[in-house]
Amino acid sequence: MLAVASNRKKPLILVVDDQPININLLERKLQRENMDVITASNGKECLEAIARVTPDLILLDVMMPEMDGIETCERLKKNPDTNAIPIIFITARSSKEGKLEGLNVGAVDYITKPIDLDETLARVKTQLRLQEIHRENLELQKRLGESRRTAAVGAVTQGVAHNLNNLLGVAVGYLDLLKTSADNPEMVRRSVALIDSAVDRMIDIIRQLSTIASIDRLPLQSESIQQLLDDAVARFRDEFKIQSPIIVHNLTPKGFNLRSNSEILESILGKLLINAFESLPKGANPDGKVELEARIETPEGDTPRLVLQVLDRGQGISPEVSENLFDPFITTKTAVGRGLGLTMARHAIRNLGGDIDLLPRPEGGTIARLYHPVS
Repeated sequence: MLAVASNRKKPLILVVDDQPININLLERKLQRENMDVITASNGKECLEAIARVTPDLILLDVMMPEMDGIETCERLKKNPDTNAIPIIFITARSSKEGKLEGLNVGAVDYITKPIDLDETLARVKTQLRLQEIHRENLELQKRLGESRRTAAVGAVTQGVAHNLNNLLGVAVGYLDLLKTSADNPEMVRRSVALIDSAVDRMIDIIRQLSTIASIDRLPLQSESIQQLLDDAVARFRDEFKIQSPIIVHNLTPKGFNLRSNSEILESILGKLLINAFESLPKGANPDGKVELEARIETPEGDTPRLVLQVLDRGQGISPEVSENLFDPFITTKTAVGRGLGLTMARHAIRNLGGDIDLLPRPEGGTIARLYHPVS
């Protein structure tokens, strides 16, 4: 027995019971409260009805022929298209075990027979209010997410425009200098080198922005932590031409492998290492002042995670940027075109399910700490 309502402006309730008298009583009570009702006499008819129209709530009898309420509920909860529909069980079982069985398969509430219509109506209205609150929260989260994305796009756009304009100014300035210094080979070489550096910085900014915009699923592979650390240091030295010692501490269990994207992790560690070296006072001997450490930790009540951290004894975190370190183009460096490194690093590690933070080091300097989930 099926009756499909056409007006969805009112709440739509699906009543499933093999007893026609129960259906009739509930249907009249709910309709008097300005609700639309569709009905089914067993689990199979219930699934067929939901395939045509999605109700706001289901009143589902437990004891039915062909397919009982427990199996019907389990099927609905396994289906991503229907698992959010609240289900209130109607059951003749008054025992604690009988009620728990229904709640354990995903029901939000239960009503015992004989049915009290006023109590049933109150429970239905409560669940409908909760559903409305849930929908409003989802909409609010969506709007907040859109606002954050808009703000982030605005900040990145402004920062990109500012940095590219500065770099273009550098390139144009030295091009003008070249025009007047053609007979000075040393000045020509110096100008060309600075123009080349500015162009490289512009290319780097565009490459980093392309990575931020990428939403492709990152390929994962298993690699030993020691190999990851060695490759990260080698890549850092090759990219930044810094040969100063880096003290590496691998405190993970012997033979421990991590399933991740090693290229992304190496890139992040490179950004953290260059920040560490650039934080050292000019003219200071960097030997022994930068460390790279790997260890496994298990926060209380949480799952194990890999911690990769870079420790330095540099100038520490400047108070004026401490609260905005991960915003695009927040930097205390004087070099033109800097400021996307930490933004990139956090974005990349969050794509891998981890996170990153920067902490002041008690004995002076900074701890850049990267967290990665361990499967």
